[in-house]
Amino acid sequence: MRGAPTILHLDMDAFYASAEQAAKPSLRGKPVIVGGLGPRGVVATASYEARVFGVHSAMAMAQARRLCPNAAFLIPRFTLYRKVSDAVMTLLHTLSPLVEPLSLDEAFVDLEAGGTEPTIEAARAVAERLRADIKAVTGLTGSVGLAGSKMLAKIGSEQAKPDGLVVIEPGTERELLGPMSVRTLPGVGPATAETLRRAGIHTVAETREAGEAELVRLLGRAHGASLFLMAEGRDERPVVAERDAKSISVEDTFDVDLTDRTRVQLEIARLADRCVRRLREAGRSGRTVVIKVRRYDFSTLTRSETLRGPTDDPAVVREAAARLIDGVETTAGVRLLGVGVSGLADFTQEDLFAQAAQAAQAAQAAEPGQAAQAAHEAVGDAGRPPGPERPEPVGEGAGEASEDVEKPRRWLPGSDVRHAEYGAGWVQ
Repeated sequence: MRGAPTILHLDMDAFYASAEQAAKPSLRGKPVIVGGLGPRGVVATASYEARVFGVHSAMAMAQARRLCPNAAFLIPRFTLYRKVSDAVMTLLHTLSPLVEPLSLDEAFVDLEAGGTEPTIEAARAVAERLRADIKAVTGLTGSVGLAGSKMLAKIGSEQAKPDGLVVIEPGTERELLGPMSVRTLPGVGPATAETLRRAGIHTVAETREAGEAELVRLLGRAHGASLFLMAEGRDERPVVAERDAKSISVEDTFDVDLTDRTRVQLEIARLADRCVRRLREAGRSGRTVVIKVRRYDFSTLTRSETLRGPTDDPAVVREAAARLIDGVETTAGVRLLGVGVSGLADFTQEDLFAQAAQAAQAAQAAEPGQAAQAAHEAVGDAGRPPGPERPEPVGEGAGEASEDVEKPRRWLPGSDVRHAEYGAGWVQ
């Protein structure tokens, strides 16, 4: 851990809700709640106007509606959030080559690697300029923590919320951490916290006082020794510029348990297609297909199948997911389904043309004219860069009618529409 506060942690304030307020003038200054809107939906983000009523992330949406019935309840628009996130990450990369994104709205930055002088004054000046730049570019606010380690910088950004800056100066770490809950320390989840609670350990100070030997006895050598160092305020983890994703997955929770077998199979196919779109957006391919099934009684199981090689072919992923779900009993009721791909590899043109060749070979069994057409389409698909077949309909004008006159308008909560008098950004 460095002495100077040159590790910066940025955490955007109420990110999804704030992005919606910035995009839609009608929502500014009003409570906004983003998440799943069904009976089993969960709050992803609540604006600070909604938090006054007790609404918070991970709360059941039904409870949020009771606490704040007059809020704007919106479905997430991840295309918008990724666009804003890209703008923020671009600003962070101007500060240092070492930027470690944790999510769309959160990242660590090693300022010293970017040439910032290792002093409190220099680090504070950079952080203040960053906050001003984020406000100017996105219209949103972010909270910043500055410290000599990642753990302390993250604690600083939590204390700075909303729209603030906290610098944790060298020599103050132990005093700051002492009264905090042991859950503040990285790696302490519910199970570890319960083990420590049974031993009479509730705070960071009590964790430190217990000593390394006792923590090793309770938690094992690796976890216990690491936790003792954290309690001492020592965190040697570096900022890592590239955090390679291990898997890509999607899942849906259903308002009513699914019992119809055909419906389950259709949902698995739809999730497989969504997963492949995300895979292609990331420019990746994968070789292991995984399904997740949560039953009516909350029991959860996963099944996986490893392919002969990495793929980003939606048909291949759909078929593998279909085989996996065929082996799972679902007639008693399913509340959640998910499809994922792991064993990721860099997207390669060779993978695409191999898939095209397979499609052409399969088409040879058809009539001559059909085979030629199938091969032509397969090569055409192979030549396209990875990415979704159709962009997500969000942003300005997304709520307007499609050019396809046969498709009826579908107004979703949070869709952008253009008001005849007030312009874009009003909520249907």
